[in-house]
Amino acid sequence: MDSPLRRLSIRGGEFTLIVDGEQTPLNNECVNVVIANAAPVSRAFFGNQYDPNKSTKPVCWSNDTQVPSPQVPQESVQSRRCMDCTQNVRGSGENGGRACRFQQRLAVVFEDNLREVYQLQIPASSIFGRAVDGNMGMQEYARYLSSHDTIVTAVITNICFDRDSIVPKLYFKPMRPLSYDDSIVVLDMKDHEDTQRAITSIVPVSSAPVSPFSVVDGFEINAN
Repeated sequence: MDSPLRRLSIRGGEFTLIVDGEQTPLNNECVNVVIANAAPVSRAFFGNQYDPNKSTKPVCWSNDTQVPSPQVPQESVQSRRCMDCTQNVRGSGENGGRACRFQQRLAVVFEDNLREVYQLQIPASSIFGRAVDGNMGMQEYARYLSSHDTIVTAVITNICFDRDSIVPKLYFKPMRPLSYDDSIVVLDMKDHEDTQRAITSIVPVSSAPVSPFSVVDGFEINAN
């Protein structure tokens, strides 16, 4: 029997563990995890049904930000190419943004239990942007690690909320390297079925993907 998809939610600006519908607030502004794997940056359009306070499935989505996923029903496809889509135009969404939202799914494990995988889905505000006082978005964090010849699976990553943001926004920074024994466990979990499910499953919130340990949306996260 398959284990349930565990999720680490950031809805409402709070870290909450969700397992089989049971929610456990962590009551912490930061968590220490290891990023075991990640999907490429993707996109999702929720249409008029989008409500940040409710769980809804996207109307149309893309696994590579280029074309709609083959799993999108034909009647829901907004455009043959994302670049031509009216939902990709600035101003099509709220507050002058795009109606089709960037996102990325991460598979994370907590430092005290490296074999229990959680899906963490992060929005565009947590993916892009430059570092502020050492606090980095996901892409900037990946570039930082790569510049120090470090892979993301080899370090404990500290993830904190940006309390200056009006929407849930995360910052990433390295805490310490993993021990040799722990790094072996994490590498073993990188391709585990629970990890693959965490980075491929589309859950109601807001294709085996290319690993971020090669390239994710224009930057390299791997380093020898």
